[in-house]
Amino acid sequence: QVQLVESGGGLVQAGGSLRLSCAASGRTISSYAMGWFRQAPGKEREFVAAIRWSVEYYADSLKGRFTISRDNAKNTVYLQMNSLKPEDTAVYYCAVQKAGVLGNSPGEYDYWGQGTEVTVSS
Repeated sequence: QVQLVESGGGLVQAGGSLRLSCAASGRTISSYAMGWFRQAPGKEREFVAAIRWSVEYYADSLKGRFTISRDNAKNTVYLQMNSLKPEDTAVYYCAVQKAGVLGNSPGEYDYWGQGTEVTVSS
């Protein structure tokens, strides 16, 4: 069992930046794929980014603005979000995939955090 706790969300103006963190406990996550997803009100959960070892994978629409990284020593994954737009407003979730495949579908992930809310004002 893996427990995930996200943090770092908040209110930011358009054009600003935020860094989200996802701290894992219960298991060492170094060999797992880790993903970030987001869900805006009334919309389906959508893929943001994933990482396994040093290989990164991004949603095409977010490439260049968002960066995923991990610190295996801290059992933590990060999402650096720059040039934020109002349409980035959502609850952001991190997830673990034990199989280690860089998937972009929520159904491919085994454990989820509770989410952290990001609001971008115009």
